[in-house]
Amino acid sequence: MERAGEEEVEVEAEAEAPVPLSDGERLIIQDTWAKVYLNSEDVGVAILLRLFSNSPSSKRLFSQFRDVEDPLELERSSQLRQHALMVMKAINTVVENIHNDDKMASVLKSVSKVHAIRHNVDPGYFKILCVAIIEVLGETYPEVVTAEVAAAWTKLLANICLKVAAVYEELGWTSENQDHH
Repeated sequence: MERAGEEEVEVEAEAEAPVPLSDGERLIIQDTWAKVYLNSEDVGVAILLRLFSNSPSSKRLFSQFRDVEDPLELERSSQLRQHALMVMKAINTVVENIHNDDKMASVLKSVSKVHAIRHNVDPGYFKILCVAIIEVLGETYPEVVTAEVAAAWTKLLANICLKVAAVYEELGWTSENQDHH
């Protein structure tokens, strides 16, 4: 079952100002991430596989493995693993710079521009990816991801989605952009 584009458009429409993280939330995120990043490739793969499970239409965005149907073959795909590592490195850069809003904004602007301009990815997929991240972290590290940890990560990821949406807006992105490719 594929998710409708309408859901993504609704998500975009609820843009608001990011809510700053408290120092305690920043420390929680950094502490959690230190544990997660030790296993970054496997966690990244699990996150992308969850993205495809939660939103089957997202898989079509990846030309290099969109036609791989066998879940085990997909999990072993070097291209999927390579992209998973890129996702994890981007998150790592955000977490490393969690006290530096300018650096975080710079990283997110770069990632957003590449996904909007080069890959034509609807910004709604970032929100779906963020849900996948929370789910995988909670399932993979249940002893670490308490309610308080999940709340801090949810807040960070919501802020990331808002910043990504703002970059897309600056670029003049509309849902019609997808129809031109």
